[in-house]
Amino acid sequence: MKYENTHVIVTGGTRGIGAGIAEAFLKEGAHVVATYMGNDEKANAFKEKHAQYGDRLKLAKFDVSNNSQVENFFQNFPFPSLEVLVNNSGIRRDSIIASMTENDWDLVLDTNLKGTYLMTKNATLMMMKTRYGRIINMSSIGGKLGLPGQANYAASKAGQIALSLVTAKEVAKRNITINNVCPGFIETELIADLPEEQVKEYKSQVPMRRFGRVDEVAAAVLFFASKEASYITGATLDIAGGLNG
Repeated sequence: MKYENTHVIVTGGTRGIGAGIAEAFLKEGAHVVATYMGNDEKANAFKEKHAQYGDRLKLAKFDVSNNSQVENFFQNFPFPSLEVLVNNSGIRRDSIIASMTENDWDLVLDTNLKGTYLMTKNATLMMMKTRYGRIINMSSIGGKLGLPGQANYAASKAGQIALSLVTAKEVAKRNITINNVCPGFIETELIADLPEEQVKEYKSQVPMRRFGRVDEVAAAVLFFASKEASYITGATLDIAGGLNG
């Protein structure tokens, strides 16, 4: 129960990698708020699956890219303090740049990057009061590799890393660390829609010749969130089976 009496936010925490991270914290004794934007069915299923954790798991439905909704969430935060924020909310709207619509560009940048900015801004205000905090941004190896068809996604993920580098310097004196985890290809619904041939091609590019597991990503997040990682900030860790940008 390494994270007993630790209060954690995981955005996009009811599905995919986010759900795995939230579950990992719960298993270690943490109190977790898992946020989501629209899929009530999946969120309620996640809550029911983890009913054994009782009041240590709470759900919050709002749009991380909406300033007023984010501020309202923090004003009504259900726990007495905040120690860990995991910025995991993310979407994809893939298309080659010549065909990419302005709406698809805005949707991805707003959710992935603006959402990280808004959540980080409000979280640091809470953490500065207690002079302690851990923020982990779920970036992506795609922000370094630049996969074709993902100009919006890559830009948003590279932006997360840049945001972290700056913010880490701004809050270091308050004992707040900000680090990035960059998953490669992980077995989740985010890549479930990829064509079979494309999956084979991507796996052939990975030195380990397989996609990663959610629990392998969650282990890295729990390390960055730990007291043992107190002298690590502004860092980026690839969880990508040797696929490096």
